[in-house]
Amino acid sequence: MLTPPERGLAELFAEDPMTHPLTYPGRLPPTSGVFSGDRYVPLRAVDGDAWTLGGEEDGVRLDEHLARLGAEPLDRRHRVIAVGSNAAPGQLYRKFVNQRVRPVIPLTLTDVHGITPGVSAHINKYGYLPAAPVTVPGVVSRLFVLWLDDAQLEVLDASEPNYDRRLVPDDIHPVTLVSGVRLRGCHIYVGKHGCLTGADGVPYPLESQRELIARLLDSSAALKKLCGDSPDEFIDKVKDIAVREAAYALFRSEGHALPQPELSLLAKISKSGALN
Repeated sequence: MLTPPERGLAELFAEDPMTHPLTYPGRLPPTSGVFSGDRYVPLRAVDGDAWTLGGEEDGVRLDEHLARLGAEPLDRRHRVIAVGSNAAPGQLYRKFVNQRVRPVIPLTLTDVHGITPGVSAHINKYGYLPAAPVTVPGVVSRLFVLWLDDAQLEVLDASEPNYDRRLVPDDIHPVTLVSGVRLRGCHIYVGKHGCLTGADGVPYPLESQRELIARLLDSSAALKKLCGDSPDEFIDKVKDIAVREAAYALFRSEGHALPQPELSLLAKISKSGALN
């Protein structure tokens, strides 16, 4: 029989946004941990930038755990900040389940300065409006960083056709582990479509899909005519690519799509590791 903490971790995989769009961004873990297919094992920070496992492997150091599995150590992995569903184990499971890549991926909680989760000005083919990073001076966001090997990064990149992966400038947007250790060389997925804003031009914050979609429908008679009166109708109708394209056009024509040059012009990393 599972203990209450174990049941809580198992429930992280109960739903995912691809099959339940109104649950976006999915069930996020309460702590740092290691995602490995259908399991999420909690992590505790020790000695600044070292980690130990909880659960059944309580006290085992993360580097030892990765070595036992034949997985790459942390210092040979790419660091990617998750602003949306990439931090949800259920979503990661869907992205990796049919790939020939072993998904042993540490996720560590960090404080990211000057960046917060907003909403991309496009609609995913599954029906939800996904997250996009937005810059807000002075804000500090508690976000997960995924530690990915080369093959895992390639899979994640392929799952993000509406985003470009960019290098986060350490001097402008510092990233710090909850233990206080500064991380350098983190990446982030920047939306190709800009971010959604209200009539005042202020970017929408990431919120529950049901509340977000209801807000959008209430703010645009044209969008309501196109996509229905409720979030459930919206999800059903935008599965049609023609409806999604028409909704994109409305976002732009009604002034709700804001370009993000401060993020889209950040340095891009090639597969060789060189800056472009």
